[in-house]
Amino acid sequence: MKKLVIGVDIGGINTAFGLVDENGDLYAESVISTKKYPYFDDYKAYVADLCDAMHAMADSLSFDYELAGIGIGAPNANYHKGTIETPANLWKFREDEPNPDESRRIFLLVEDIARCFGGVKTLMTNDANAATIGEMVYGNAKGMRDFIMVTLGTGLGSGFVANGEMIYGSDGFAGEFGHIIVERNGRQCGCGRRGCLETYVSATGIKRTAFELMATMTAPSKLRDIAFADFDASMISAAAAQGDPVALEAFRVTGEMLGRALADIVAITSPEAIFLFGGLSKAGKLLFEPTQWYMEENMLSMFKNKVKLLPSGIQGKNAAILGSSALIWQSMQQ
Repeated sequence: MKKLVIGVDIGGINTAFGLVDENGDLYAESVISTKKYPYFDDYKAYVADLCDAMHAMADSLSFDYELAGIGIGAPNANYHKGTIETPANLWKFREDEPNPDESRRIFLLVEDIARCFGGVKTLMTNDANAATIGEMVYGNAKGMRDFIMVTLGTGLGSGFVANGEMIYGSDGFAGEFGHIIVERNGRQCGCGRRGCLETYVSATGIKRTAFELMATMTAPSKLRDIAFADFDASMISAAAAQGDPVALEAFRVTGEMLGRALADIVAITSPEAIFLFGGLSKAGKLLFEPTQWYMEENMLSMFKNKVKLLPSGIQGKNAAILGSSALIWQSMQQ
């Protein structure tokens, strides 16, 4: 009997899920709203509705199959404990909450989802790690035992694979590449510190860079006509592709920040390749070329010209579902 896995991607706006086979083929998919359940006391209703929607999807197939497991990608997910711990944009306390103790915001999602499906194998990791495992199972990292995945979206996520294994660390939260300090007393980060890499290298980071450049450069730019609230990274990509000097400089600065940071991290893990994934990476050579140049320029000599900088092989609308489903397939292979 054919085996399928449910892959679940929990985002701040929506939760997407689908049935995937070991080759990465998607047989059914669906979505529910996450933002409909914003508060701490909405969590149980969210789980109940998610389980109902997943069961409905699972029952929609016209052939018999074995559900081999459920893989979940979520923010602030702890792989070791199966928990989501104090997520920034999920299940917050209400404004009038009398005792908003953040230590209470630990959600036993793996246990709760497994219970809905009769104890089927359920695993969870953060969204960047899920993308990393997806790259290893379905993408361009097949056969690689040492590589790094960098996800470039609203923030910067990352996953590190060494000797064929994900690096989770003692507490399940290893690999926060986006929160290494690259500029002392630099830009304020959502984590509460200043100068984190993701404040420079992300969709929001390049937007901040573009506005800083418009304040210091006199070159004409179509970006000057766009209000900050209406501005997004895709506009910078479009302008750069047309030779806009401010947009091109924004990508150079972004590539410099990322390339320098990657050169440092290579000295620690010595990966075979580094993969860039997510919306900002779709800019292609606008981002890859300066990143590669500054990475090699700052690389320790023993690593120069050894580490490949590559696009993700799972880039696409179902990448998050594929990544989370890969958790189960990888655990079965192991």
